[in-house]
Amino acid sequence: MKAIAQQWNFMRILRLVLGIWGIYSSITDSQPLFGILGGILVVQVLLNIGCCGSRGCKILQNKNPTRTDIKETGNEEVRSQ
Repeated sequence: MKAIAQQWNFMRILRLVLGIWGIYSSITDSQPLFGILGGILVVQVLLNIGCCGSRGCKILQNKNPTRTDIKETGNEEVRSQ
């Protein structure tokens, strides 16, 4: 129940409106595909999940510190003859 009531933002409301519109459109136009897609959108909104699952498309952070043992190289001028 907490997932339904928390963190409502613009995209979540937009998905809800599109999902309800898809279900309504499928009923009025006899198009079952719109009903399925609308139902998927409504379920995603109610469970607050996206296409990538509950973790989203978050890129995992590297927990290893940056390497400091890399030596700096100097610039050398190369002349052609």
